[in-house]
Amino acid sequence: MNIKKVVIIGSGTMGSGIAAHLCNANVPVTLLDLKTEISEKARDRIYKSRPPLLIDKSKIENIKVGNINDNFDVVKEADWIVEAVVERIDIKHNIYEKIFKNRKDGAIVSSNTSSIPIKVLSEKLTNEEKKDFCITHFFNPVRYMGLLEIVKNENNDLNKINSLKNFCEEELGKGAIICNDTPGFLGNRIGVYAMQVAMTEAFKMKLSIEEADAVFGRPMGVPKTGVFGLYDLIGIDLMADVLKSFIKELPENDPFQPVAKNIPLINKLIETGYTGRKGKGGFYRMNKNNNQKILEAINLDTGEYSPTQKIDLKIEITDINNLISRKDKYGEYAWSVISKIIKYASSLVPGITDKFNDIDEAMRLGFNWAMGPFEMLKEIGVKNFFDRIDEFKGNKFLEDLSISKNENFYGERQLYTKIETLGKIKPSALKLEKNKSAVTHRFKDFNIVEFTTKANALDYDSMDALKAATDKPLIIMNESMQFSAGVNLTYTMNFVDKSDLKSVEKFIKYFQDTCKELKYSKHPVVSAPSGLTLGGGFEVLVQSNFVASHTNIVIGLVETIVGLIPAGGGCKEMLWRWSQTDEASKDPDYAPLKVFDIIGYAKTATSPVEAEPLKYLKPEDKKIMNRNSLFSASKNLLDENKNFTPPAECKFKLAGKPLKEKMVKVLEKLYNEKVILDHGMVVGTELANVLSGGDTTLDKTISEDEFFKLELDAFMRLIENKKTQERIKHTLATGKPLVN
Repeated sequence: MNIKKVVIIGSGTMGSGIAAHLCNANVPVTLLDLKTEISEKARDRIYKSRPPLLIDKSKIENIKVGNINDNFDVVKEADWIVEAVVERIDIKHNIYEKIFKNRKDGAIVSSNTSSIPIKVLSEKLTNEEKKDFCITHFFNPVRYMGLLEIVKNENNDLNKINSLKNFCEEELGKGAIICNDTPGFLGNRIGVYAMQVAMTEAFKMKLSIEEADAVFGRPMGVPKTGVFGLYDLIGIDLMADVLKSFIKELPENDPFQPVAKNIPLINKLIETGYTGRKGKGGFYRMNKNNNQKILEAINLDTGEYSPTQKIDLKIEITDINNLISRKDKYGEYAWSVISKIIKYASSLVPGITDKFNDIDEAMRLGFNWAMGPFEMLKEIGVKNFFDRIDEFKGNKFLEDLSISKNENFYGERQLYTKIETLGKIKPSALKLEKNKSAVTHRFKDFNIVEFTTKANALDYDSMDALKAATDKPLIIMNESMQFSAGVNLTYTMNFVDKSDLKSVEKFIKYFQDTCKELKYSKHPVVSAPSGLTLGGGFEVLVQSNFVASHTNIVIGLVETIVGLIPAGGGCKEMLWRWSQTDEASKDPDYAPLKVFDIIGYAKTATSPVEAEPLKYLKPEDKKIMNRNSLFSASKNLLDENKNFTPPAECKFKLAGKPLKEKMVKVLEKLYNEKVILDHGMVVGTELANVLSGGDTTLDKTISEDEFFKLELDAFMRLIENKKTQERIKHTLATGKPLVN
């Protein structure tokens, strides 16, 4: 069936999020609530939301609004009606009665509930109505979270369920995974269990919350918040309600029950208003002392707060085997948590789903795990796992595996989708090359480079991988959340702290050479960004020949925030793009002034639609809704450009000193208005010098290499500056900019 019109009933956080995402997919949607003013306010929140729920804000009027009394007739025209009202079964039943009286024949009706089973939701429906009723559990925020659980039971018309799945995948860009009607469905059942295991084991082993979060974080392949940080983010009181629901719904012998029990410290935190980030604090709190903000952590034994302690496990990347092999409390904790997660997840096969790989994908898409429980088992190795595991009687999956000892049990990833994804294609690579910062997957006709550092920050190893991979057509993309947050500033500052500025210069020059090699390679280079594509990450992208961009990108040149200027060709390429405009042909200062404004303010875009007017992306760059489709789109670009020839070199004619003076006047105005301070003037002046061409005149031509030299010299003068160093160190320590 074709879904051309959608009605959403309930304009709260989830209803609004679903409406916005349908709008992103150009699907007409009507948002209904008790009163039209409520749905109008919801539409206004969608428009103003940060981070933005809309890819293109100009399309906001495509979301129609109304109320369930006066405007319910719109249901008659809808192909899909989504209920997203409060989690009260009486209210939902009343809504369903009204929907099924008014819907057109065959229209799909679904609930966005996160916990109430279909059998309860549908108990008052006829058998015919039950065929068209399911749960569509979107994860919040809808635009940014890849997972959509479509929950079915024995009453459903499977053809219709599959049709809905295909629509959500192809049009909405979701990883739509079908699962059975069980408590907590798929993602939350395992995700919440994992959190509870990580928490209870920390209490049991007397780890500090910083220690637990250091282990149950990047080294394990889960978000850096860790378990206690995630508790604070979600809300400690909300988590308590979620656990009550699981305790009520699950049988008494379910392994979830013991880890869901009340913890006195948590009760105390809730009672005193320490409910997490939305309250006075939680397991962590920000305390003000002498006008300074100090992050504090609670002691799990005493309940007292003290300044947080940094825990360095000396593991920079996700490394399960390294982690569980440690002969210390961290290794013991990691093994205890990981083994229990694997045991629990495997016990749910085939109850939740008979495709165990779908559980992995649910954890990747819904909880941002680097690998799911079964991938963890694969990474550990079957023999190693069973050599260490304790009793698993009654777990059919593990019982069968313990007999077969099949190290290749996993099979294919991402069975839920027909799309040829990066995850699917990687195992078929002819050769795999790894270094500390990147992985190169070599195929017969092309290469793929993935970055593997924290936030995919770039260093020598990243660049070595890129350079070595240009011997064939190249795709640069990652399965992780980010494309690249830029050049590794920690790496750079290590040289600075040793007063080794020559090594800094050498490093930046090597980055320039790498970007130049990408741009002028005899084979086409495609960048396929998603998530953060900032600074040096953008410079890699902008000097690739083709781009296939996910719609959820954050893209831009942000170097001025840390007291630097782009030095990997970012200034050069942006100037070149703006110099190709009609306005630039009439005014030689137009392009430099435009780029001065964009880079000076460190402007970013949060979608390809926002990126195009800034010229961060070109109109011909591909825009992809489904992140899974980035590989196939990139491969198509390579296939379409087999007769590729590298671009001609950029050459510039710039006004030099008079142009720089114009830019400095802009800076002086900002300085007088206290928009920028002393060091802002210094950084802005260096940027002005680069974009004006330095010591040049309009009758001279500046080559690409000469422009690279301008960027490098400005970068070096700034990195030597103590105030730039202060900015960088402050940002690395706090994640926030320093204005000085």
